[in-house]
Amino acid sequence: DAVMIVFNSYVNAAVYKQHYRVIKPLSGEGENEPMPEYEFEPDTKSEVLVDLYEYMLTSQLYYCFMDGAAAEQSSRMTAMENASKNAGEMIDSLTLQYNRARQARITTELIEIISGASALED
Repeated sequence: DAVMIVFNSYVNAAVYKQHYRVIKPLSGEGENEPMPEYEFEPDTKSEVLVDLYEYMLTSQLYYCFMDGAAAEQSSRMTAMENASKNAGEMIDSLTLQYNRARQARITTELIEIISGASALED
């Protein structure tokens, strides 16, 4: 019996990796007995180990949730930063396109006015 937790682990602002942890119960006999150097009172050792396993499981779950949340927030921040950069570039491109069209319209109007004035002079 064991619990396997699969989660996203935060590495840096641009990278997160998938990890897994296997959490095994604290049980065993003979040489595999956990914490043989400790004596437990008033509870029996098995009761304490069950409680300790529950605490270890919840703390590892909390760690995995927080690590996954940090990875998610980092990914969201990076995505929003890229979206803002792309929106800025699009605004610059559209402004340039608008200014060129406006300048062409003004130039056309000026040519028409000058052509009309020169036609009146003749």
